[in-house]
Amino acid sequence: MRTITLLERQKKNKARVSVYLDGEFAFGINEMDAAMLRKGQQLSESEVDELRQKDAIAKAFDAAATLLAYRPRSTQEVRQRLLKKSFDDVVIDTAIEKLERLGYLDDRAFARFWIEDRNRFKPRGRRALSYELRNKGISDSLIQDLLDELVNESDGAYEAAQKRVRSMRGKTQREFKKKIGAFLQRRGFGYEAVNNALNQLIQEITDDDLSYFAEGESDWY
Repeated sequence: MRTITLLERQKKNKARVSVYLDGEFAFGINEMDAAMLRKGQQLSESEVDELRQKDAIAKAFDAAATLLAYRPRSTQEVRQRLLKKSFDDVVIDTAIEKLERLGYLDDRAFARFWIEDRNRFKPRGRRALSYELRNKGISDSLIQDLLDELVNESDGAYEAAQKRVRSMRGKTQREFKKKIGAFLQRRGFGYEAVNNALNQLIQEITDDDLSYFAEGESDWY
């Protein structure tokens, strides 16, 4: 048995308490759990191990919550970050379960945030979005479900291409199609969406500004 000889609030973190057993520092613990302890109390080795485990879980939870405060994350991202902080698998699993139960960690909500953020600021096609979300650990079935709900490839390709229009003034229609088309393909848009976006933009440009395109071949081979 081990005897608690001192419970001392930590100077750098007032929410944590240092626990001394048999005159030596043993471990730190959050103040809520420390409130259940008292000086002179005897603890078995299994009880000491349980308190240390509870504290490790609380630390992992706090580390993940801090990470999630910046932006939503996938479960895989949180797990990888906690592994880098040297938490063991049991601690990580328990912390993640608590985060999910409290609604702080939700892969569907994360994937929705990711797609909507891309749609708003940096449109990408289904292929690129699928690749990004798969790398974040999102399941294929969830990806497919949300892409069907949230992504219109033709609209996305048009919006992405619009941002390049100003820089392409003075090019031939063929050059315009080649460069903008390649850009949209790198963004993961499919052939039909790319072609529709290019045709729509060219029609709008020629209707509005006959001097935009240089003379030359307009067909895209």
